[in-house]
Amino acid sequence: MNLKNYYYYFTGVLSEKFCNEVLLYGKSFEPEMAVTGIVKNATNIKNKLDKKDVKNIQKKRKSDVVWMNDKWIYKEIHPYIDEANKLAGWNFDWDWSESCQFTKYGVGQYYGWHCDSWPEPYQKPKNIDGTYPPDHNKIRKLSVTISLSDPNEYKGGNLQFDFRNSMDTEWQKGKTIKECVEIRPRGSIIVFPSFVWHRVTPVTKGTRYSLVIWNLGYSFR
Repeated sequence: MNLKNYYYYFTGVLSEKFCNEVLLYGKSFEPEMAVTGIVKNATNIKNKLDKKDVKNIQKKRKSDVVWMNDKWIYKEIHPYIDEANKLAGWNFDWDWSESCQFTKYGVGQYYGWHCDSWPEPYQKPKNIDGTYPPDHNKIRKLSVTISLSDPNEYKGGNLQFDFRNSMDTEWQKGKTIKECVEIRPRGSIIVFPSFVWHRVTPVTKGTRYSLVIWNLGYSFR
């Protein structure tokens, strides 16, 4: 899919108060090792994976995460997702957000090249009352990353996009990697289609905290 805009960002729009509240809330939980798509809906990761599993996962991704699904977080972020979806010209239909992923990247931690979308919609079992959960038969359409750390508190940990399949002439000239320094300021938000390839480079100093939200809708038609 060729797009006019492959991401849309808002620099430093979230308040210090909000960022501090999310940080304190996220740090109040016991983090778990971040995993990739090879482990689905896993809890108590340490008890489910052997050393070989961990080694394979950390070739791709190394970070610590906490999951949140609190309304006050969505209430603050959803207006920016709607605005980006409109102003970027995507106008994707979406109606559900997955749990927020509060992520900690310490020194040497990273996330290699990946995209957030899945090849097939989620297939979820029915609830006890016979209805399907709200994410059933839906796909990830819009990904959101929020910067919670002051950029002076860490080095490295940059969000990068790979636009090698883009029709943008700038990237056709051999420059395929875009480093999004626009969202390093604390309280910045970046929204992009979930099928766009991206990565987080290794943190070389300090700690980078971020919040990631995946937003779902029925398959593209």
